[in-house]
Amino acid sequence: MTLRTAAPLLFATLLAACQPANDSPDKARNVILFVGDGMGVATVTAARIFDGQSRGMSGEEHVLPFETFPNVALVKTYNTNQQTPDSAGAITAMLTGTKTRAGVINVGPEALRKSCEGQLAHPLTPITEIAGQAGKAIGVVTTTRVTHATPAGMFARTAERDWEDDSDVDPTDWQLGCHDIAYQLVHAGNGPQIVMGGGSQHFFGADRLGKRRQADADLVRDWLGAGARRRYVASAEQLEDLQPGEEVLGLFASEHMSFVAERKPDSTEPTLTQMATTAVRLLEESEAGYFLLVEGGRIDHAHHDARPGWAMLETQEFANAVAAVMEMIDTRETLVLVTADHSHVFTLGGYATRGNPVLGHVVKNDDRGLPMDKPDLAADGQPYTVLSYANGPGFVRELPRPEPETGVHALAQSLVPVFYENDDGTHEYSETHGGEDVALYAIGPGSEAARGVIEQNRIYDIMMMALGLAEN
Repeated sequence: MTLRTAAPLLFATLLAACQPANDSPDKARNVILFVGDGMGVATVTAARIFDGQSRGMSGEEHVLPFETFPNVALVKTYNTNQQTPDSAGAITAMLTGTKTRAGVINVGPEALRKSCEGQLAHPLTPITEIAGQAGKAIGVVTTTRVTHATPAGMFARTAERDWEDDSDVDPTDWQLGCHDIAYQLVHAGNGPQIVMGGGSQHFFGADRLGKRRQADADLVRDWLGAGARRRYVASAEQLEDLQPGEEVLGLFASEHMSFVAERKPDSTEPTLTQMATTAVRLLEESEAGYFLLVEGGRIDHAHHDARPGWAMLETQEFANAVAAVMEMIDTRETLVLVTADHSHVFTLGGYATRGNPVLGHVVKNDDRGLPMDKPDLAADGQPYTVLSYANGPGFVRELPRPEPETGVHALAQSLVPVFYENDDGTHEYSETHGGEDVALYAIGPGSEAARGVIEQNRIYDIMMMALGLAEN
């Protein structure tokens, strides 16, 4: 049955009535893996309230579309060498079934980061290669650069997630066969049929404002020349003209795609929802089915920037994409998983009254249980916000602490000034990932395996079993 509503509560009712747990075949024809990068449980909770409040509700009672899925698990996200993970090691676990080091993609934990020799000696095989060999079409859409860690897990193998173009790779390593991520997308020979996101700078040389070593480098030209029905698109308008059976490379920004909070009315970039629904429309025509990754990648970046309002808008759009895709598919033949690669040091609290603006200062109830008429004050005499971070660029630089900003564009306050060092020696402040478990929401054939507390690499097993590709 094809679902045709995006309203969360009505969606849940239809789901319960029309998709009983025993109404699915043994195997899935398709798998759609939604990854909200950095979308920890606190982010889901805050986004639920934010989305509800944007619809005129109190917010707390609201339900995001994927929260209606019947099967839920908690996922342990650590890498083999880090308590708190990074996206490269996390996506490798999900797509290969093997946990590995932070910073490497589809390379085993025996290899050291940045080691070309280790990369060549310890390759891992992602589910996309196995599914592709079984005849399934492969697609990936993201709001980050398509060469960024999570989307790269769909087609690349590298000992360093930052090797996005050849200017980042030592020439000696290149000669050994450790090619950059953009090059692998174009020249690996078994790449996805549908690729959409940002990052065009990694496909061109200086002649086209790119970063590749050769000024006239043009990987898009190379990609187009390798197939008869290939289309390169660079604007949302062009998505409407795409036809089933065409292979598509869509690069809509030089860098990451724009934050929702910064999108201009005349933007030519498609939304995540537009990219995801276009990908499904094209992939649905695949006779053998498909495997699609949809990444809401800038949830993570907004958190790193300590902009909770921006993270809420990115999560809201991610939820919109899930709802729109669910309208198009039949969950009796499609396994849908919604999860995160990791969390952030992000939380909400402070005993705010029911319906307190989630992007505002905390307003408590009085001793009768009724809302007070002004924000609560901390011991230093200043109000504090519902949403906060343990560390990040909004660390308090002076005392007394200034009044914290509120609203969509606010920079949230934190305590610890964490930074990383750039190649030029400058410092850049950035909030860090969190190490706690993330949620996995599942519906469709094989989704009943999503329960309890599981290792992140177990997601691979769930998908492989659902597709009937697991070894007996």
